[in-house]
Amino acid sequence: MEKKLLVEGMMCNHCKMSVEKVLCAVEGVTSAVVDLDAKTATVECAASVTDEALFAAVEKKGFKPVRML
Repeated sequence: MEKKLLVEGMMCNHCKMSVEKVLCAVEGVTSAVVDLDAKTATVECAASVTDEALFAAVEKKGFKPVRML
């Protein structure tokens, strides 16, 4: 299943890699790809992965998850 979320606060490749890494650490996530220009993170995950779990992971790194797209 694919989920996409809007994330604010990412400005560089380090931010991109940080968000991708923390999202991939969520149980059930198989991949995460961040698009800095669009301010989005696209996550491939099991259906059991909740939006709240993804938001919490992003917030843990200091970025602001805005909403699911």
